[in-house]
Amino acid sequence: MPTITELTLYPIKSCAGIALRAATVTATGLSHDLIYDREWMVVDGNGHFLTQREYPKMALIQPAIHSNTLVLRAPGMLPLELSLDLPDPQHAKTLQVQVWDHNLAAYDCDELTATWFSNAVGTPCRLVRFHPDVTRLASKKWTGERDVPTLFADGYPMLLISTASLADLNRRLQGNGRDAIPMNRFRPNIVVDGIEAYEEDYAESFDIGGIRLKPVKPCPRCPMPSVDQATGTIGPDPMDILQTYRANPLVDGGITFGMNLIVLAGEEQVLRVGDEVEVSLAF
Repeated sequence: MPTITELTLYPIKSCAGIALRAATVTATGLSHDLIYDREWMVVDGNGHFLTQREYPKMALIQPAIHSNTLVLRAPGMLPLELSLDLPDPQHAKTLQVQVWDHNLAAYDCDELTATWFSNAVGTPCRLVRFHPDVTRLASKKWTGERDVPTLFADGYPMLLISTASLADLNRRLQGNGRDAIPMNRFRPNIVVDGIEAYEEDYAESFDIGGIRLKPVKPCPRCPMPSVDQATGTIGPDPMDILQTYRANPLVDGGITFGMNLIVLAGEEQVLRVGDEVEVSLAF
């Protein structure tokens, strides 16, 4: 029986994740201890989001949950604590930010936080938090016309990859004299073992107890899998190998690896590492 082997929450878009043994399912993705996936985001002076694509050192910003705070660490810097309490909406400063084609208002964190992130990333920037009064929806082209909310994720609530898919890629890399790469290069929220390589591409749904997750869009890969998440440096890059067999006509020939998911049932229920997964195929 297929099982969940990894659950990862990414509190800050494009920064390191937190490995979890259990996570709550919400409409916008995984959550744990009042923290939601991609609830925070780093932006430049124009409010445009920053990622490891341009600033690979973001991989070294490590979050940890301590009581009612999110503690952040980065090499050579003192820890930074972020309160998990929401700001007072009557007095909190907001900032217009851009995530791909979406422009929206977000809470602007304080100047101390902005300075910390500017030093950690190596460029002037600020940290913002998703505003609870804002609605950002995934593309209905892929959700079957459902209204699916997201926070600062690239497009969808969750990303799932199977261990067999990574194993197949690593066999190809090693066959070309390259080193194997870890799963964290692809930053999935859920990793499943016990299915065939790329079987997630053809799944109609994943059922875990009363939770039903539906794959809706193959995940087009940008250059981020070339970033070593342990060192914040570029290399080795698997994209040339992926190019030879993972060009996907569903996304205009983009290189895909993993499936974006939406939640059909089971909001506020808990996923756990070791949970059995029933996979229904779409054919």
